[in-house]
Amino acid sequence: MASEIRKIFRARRLLAAGAGVHFLLIFVVSCRETSWLVSQGLTILPSSFKSAGARIEKISSAALGSGLAKANPLRQAVAAYIHVAGTEGGYGFFAPNVPDSCTLLFEIHNADDSVEYALSPVQTAAADLRVAGLLDKLGRSEYDPLREGLIKMLARSVWQAHPHAKSIRAVFGSVRLPSISEFEAGKKPSFEFLSAYDFSLKADAAKSEAQ
Repeated sequence: MASEIRKIFRARRLLAAGAGVHFLLIFVVSCRETSWLVSQGLTILPSSFKSAGARIEKISSAALGSGLAKANPLRQAVAAYIHVAGTEGGYGFFAPNVPDSCTLLFEIHNADDSVEYALSPVQTAAADLRVAGLLDKLGRSEYDPLREGLIKMLARSVWQAHPHAKSIRAVFGSVRLPSISEFEAGKKPSFEFLSAYDFSLKADAAKSEAQ
């Protein structure tokens, strides 16, 4: 009987420890997301809070293992857990996240040498909101192969809508909105170029045949 009671208490302690780690990760992720917004000047807080937000964002990111090597088992385990648990989702922790105005422009080159432009490969407002959240995450990603791979998937959707296209150039950037004082002074939004990718249907076909 005593051994069974000890097992029950041991199991409860393990569950309590697991719950503690889970909520600690939620807290750290929330601190990182919120402090990043503050450091970028995307809140109503004065600009003097930017430096403090940057420091908190750096500390919270380090607590999640971002300073470790990408192949580090601890970093991979933490990243896998917070993704599976939904803590790292596009909604953040407190409420749906307002994206950082990242934009993806598709320059479509047709077989007749005409050029068309498209902004979004989706057809519904709900899907467009999800793509906006995805672009926000891509804008913050430092791993270019991941960004290129996801943008290529979006380019395939554009290709389905333009079957006569011979190539597509995807231009990825961010629209920087002026602060309240800058807006009152007449400053307009500016576009910050981040990267561009060229996709060719012939190149993809040749690659598929080679495989």
